[in-house]
Amino acid sequence: MAQRTLAQAVAAATAVLTAAGVPSPRVDAELLADHLMGVGLGRLRALMLADAPEPSGYDALVQQRSQRVPLQHLTGVAYFRYLELAVGPGVFIPRPETESVVQLAVDRLAELLSAAEQTTLSPQAPVVVDLGTGSGAIAGSLALEVPRARVYAVELSPEAHTFAERNLAKLPVILVQGDLRTAFPELDGSADVVVSNPPYIPAGAVPREPEVAKYDPYPALYGGGDDGMDLPSAAAATAARLLKPGGYFVLEHAEVQSAQMAALLRKSGCWSDVRTHPDLNGRDRATSAIRAGEAPDDERMAT
Repeated sequence: MAQRTLAQAVAAATAVLTAAGVPSPRVDAELLADHLMGVGLGRLRALMLADAPEPSGYDALVQQRSQRVPLQHLTGVAYFRYLELAVGPGVFIPRPETESVVQLAVDRLAELLSAAEQTTLSPQAPVVVDLGTGSGAIAGSLALEVPRARVYAVELSPEAHTFAERNLAKLPVILVQGDLRTAFPELDGSADVVVSNPPYIPAGAVPREPEVAKYDPYPALYGGGDDGMDLPSAAAATAARLLKPGGYFVLEHAEVQSAQMAALLRKSGCWSDVRTHPDLNGRDRATSAIRAGEAPDDERMAT
């Protein structure tokens, strides 16, 4: 049997993935081919026009993807903002929706640094904490994009912590393995920004995407309790402990939890300026708040 050309193989793979219900069959077919060839998508498409041969092992990868094994598990890579992250079984694959949560934290840090520069005092590096870092996507993005920040991250899962160690090895992030409920007692009352994308799926809910339901680790999905709010509530309590007065907290949650999250923060008495934020698809997927209390004049970001 004659060997297929690259173009023929990608066309056949696209048909297989389409029949399997993969959301982006053509893109995935090309990315799997490029994973084996390592030439980049532009060069890959040129090779397809030039009748280059199909790479060895391609059909096996396509078959796995047709069974809804996540693309990122097959390639070992997930892209998040400006980061290329190592991922695989045992760690939650970061989603594009979380990029909006990071942007809220980046914007807040930019405001703090700008305000500090208006004073006559020397600005101090803002302290940022990522509760439940998973692959390290949030902490790594903040360290990369706000290099003046001191970034801390905590992750409970040994498997996820191993991925985070790898992904954060070249970034100035202090990473610990531990419970977000008790993390960083040495930072109590000193953090400027706390960010969290904790597990939050309610107990009885089943994710729609097979890639999530079958392959993302259970502890990274389900938030505890019938409503999935145990860990989001715990993250809010830890944020209240860590933040200085005027500090900023932002948390990702399910769309159906937005009103409940906002009510929880307002009821606690620890927070002011509680706001709900839409994700890239216009769904209410994050809530932010300011730690109540007075910050000393011109001292919050200065030595």
